[in-house]
Amino acid sequence: MTSQYDVIIIGAGITGLSAGNSLVNAGVSFAILEKEERVGGQIETLSQNGFTFETGPNTGAIATPEVAELFEDLIGEVDLEVAHTGVANNRWIWKKDRFHPLPSGPVSGLLTPLFSFKDKLRILGEPFRAAGNNPDETLASLAERRLGKSFVQYAVEPFVGGVYAGDAKTLIVRHAFPKLYRLDAEHGGFIRGSIKKMRTPKSEREKKATREVFSALGGFQNLISALESKLNRNGEIQTGVDILNIAFDNTQKIWSVEIRERASGMEKTLRSKSILSTVPAYTLPSLMPWLSDPLKNALQNLVYAPVIEVSVGFDHFPGHINTKAFGGLIPPVENRKILGILFPSSTFTGRTPHPDSALFTIFMGGVRFGEQLLSQSNEEITETALGELYCMLGIPSSLKPSLLYVSKHPKAIPQYTLHMNNLLPLVKEAEENFPGLLLAGGLRDGIGLANRITQGRSIGNRLGAQYSKTKQTHE
Repeated sequence: MTSQYDVIIIGAGITGLSAGNSLVNAGVSFAILEKEERVGGQIETLSQNGFTFETGPNTGAIATPEVAELFEDLIGEVDLEVAHTGVANNRWIWKKDRFHPLPSGPVSGLLTPLFSFKDKLRILGEPFRAAGNNPDETLASLAERRLGKSFVQYAVEPFVGGVYAGDAKTLIVRHAFPKLYRLDAEHGGFIRGSIKKMRTPKSEREKKATREVFSALGGFQNLISALESKLNRNGEIQTGVDILNIAFDNTQKIWSVEIRERASGMEKTLRSKSILSTVPAYTLPSLMPWLSDPLKNALQNLVYAPVIEVSVGFDHFPGHINTKAFGGLIPPVENRKILGILFPSSTFTGRTPHPDSALFTIFMGGVRFGEQLLSQSNEEITETALGELYCMLGIPSSLKPSLLYVSKHPKAIPQYTLHMNNLLPLVKEAEENFPGLLLAGGLRDGIGLANRITQGRSIGNRLGAQYSKTKQTHE
């Protein structure tokens, strides 16, 4: 049995689903192939004991117009939820024995105990420092050069732990934080570049990128379900399938994908003009053994940080304990056992059973401790997470949680280190050597939800324009 499509997408995570949504809008035929029995990839929202919590990404930022446009496409099927006013910008950093608010302006910046007096004065000279000339500068190096060591320790490093679960001393700014890199390289610094950007008029479309923290109302699973429903009405999503072979006919310029449905054992062949892969880098060498050996080695050697999440819910939480914040991050220099704590019940609506309930998400692991934690039992992980939570927030030991849920992600977040200088040219070379092949997903273009949505929509729009134009020409 053979089916013909314009595009075959491998992977039904948010990137693949976003690409499929753009293909629907363009009227282009497609199939999405997913190994798991469910769609969404690392995104999954669960409900237990009256609590609604994420086991994967908890929030995103409306950093690009594509995020807002995706929700516009799905009006009536899912609602965009923006974090509560005043909460999203209230972020805490742990120092010594308590959380301190991350400064949000000049006055709080001068008064905060997070940074040294020397580095506070150093900020005044930041606009006058020369731009960097090392394209492979790490984030830690850039931040220390422009801001000072205490800013690296108590702002940059905890931020990197919260976003990449990584190490600021190894992440290359140009790859991991390209906007920061451009502020330094093109505008001569963070302050000067930010002022120039603020003064640059924005188009109506650019204004959609509000930078607000977002989720989907009721959890990200509702966004996934809305995409799945729309795509199944207009295309084809096949879950629970094993890919047996992917081949390219260089004469006809056609791709063939042989699959087996695990439930039925049925085998069939799908043919298309393009193959879009959105799966993790480490899965590609076995899926596409015909890739060059250097590329397969580079894909296998891309490091992924392990992340463990512990969701903790309390039916009735003491009102005197302050949780009116987005969450708190833990600098590595403080030598604690967790990366940070998020406060979902303070950030979004409808996540708890009662008005006085509280829900927390504790993040653990990362590149420093992830492998060690993965070998521990859920009971050991929970004991550590609760110990840190109770200590940091001052929760009385007599208060027992009514929700405990551990989510382990052994290969959660790719690390954009110096290795990217080797990987990215090889990816580009493969796409040039095999017409119609696109290697996407988190192995390039950013790891956040906004990055994944933007990449998927951009590729989908490009393929949609290409194949809808081809159809019009042939009609």
